[in-house]
Amino acid sequence: MLVLVSGLGYVISCTRDNESIVPIEITQPFVPSRGNHVHHPGMTAGDTTQWKLDKVHSSVLWSGAYIGAAGLLTGRFNQFGMHDVTADKMLNYVTTGQPLPDTSWAFDESDPSKTYINGYVQINTSNTGEPGRDAGCNISNLGTVPIVPGTQNLTDTNLAQIKSTKVELDPASNGYIVHLNLTWRGKLAATHTEEVLGKLTYVPQATPTGAVYSVFGLQLTFQFDKSDFGITSTSVGDNISIECNMNFNNK
Repeated sequence: MLVLVSGLGYVISCTRDNESIVPIEITQPFVPSRGNHVHHPGMTAGDTTQWKLDKVHSSVLWSGAYIGAAGLLTGRFNQFGMHDVTADKMLNYVTTGQPLPDTSWAFDESDPSKTYINGYVQINTSNTGEPGRDAGCNISNLGTVPIVPGTQNLTDTNLAQIKSTKVELDPASNGYIVHLNLTWRGKLAATHTEEVLGKLTYVPQATPTGAVYSVFGLQLTFQFDKSDFGITSTSVGDNISIECNMNFNNK
C-alpha cells in the first residue's frame, strides 16, 4: 500500500511539473528587411540617375477562372505604359513605339509615401495566343475596337488605367500595399473608377554580370471584378487577376 501511495504521489508531482512548462515559440514574428534605394524616372540616355522602363523585358498579364473547369484562361496586353493619360492625351497616335513617355512613377524603398505608380494598357491588344479569339469575341466582349496597324489607340474606349492613391509598408513581408484607382469604360456608357488593393514587390537594384548599367524591378499584383465595368462572359469568371512585371535600367 505504501508503495502504491508513493507512486501515485510521484505521478501527481510529475503532472504538476508538466503543467508549469512554458511552450517554446517556434515561429518567430516576421522582421522586415528593407534598404534605402530611391529610383526616379527620366528619358535622358546615359544619365545613370534616371531610370527608364525596359518595356521589351516587361509584361502585363491577366488571368481568370474558366467557367465550368478547374484551369485558368490567361493572356497578356501587348501594349502598355507608365504614364498618367489625362483626357487631352486620349488620342490615336500614329507610331509603333511608346506614344507617351514612361515617367509617371517614383519609388522609395524605405519611405512609401514618396512612391507612386501610374499605368495603362490598350485593351484591344489583349493577347491570349489565339488570333481568332483575340480579334473576334475579345474585341466585342470588352467594348473596344480592332487594332489599326501602326497606331497606338489611347482613346477612352480602349484605355484602362491604374493610379495609386496611397502606398504603405506591408507588415507581413518586405513588400508594400498599394491603394489603386482602376479606371476603365468597358461596356458601360461612361468611364468608371473602382478602388482596388494591390501588392507591390521590389526586386532590388543590381548590376548584371559584365554590364556597365544597373537594373531593378517592380511587380504589382491586384484583382478586380469585371462585372463592375459591365463585362459579361460565359467563358471567364468575374474575378480577374492582373500581374504587372516592370523592369527598369539606368542606361
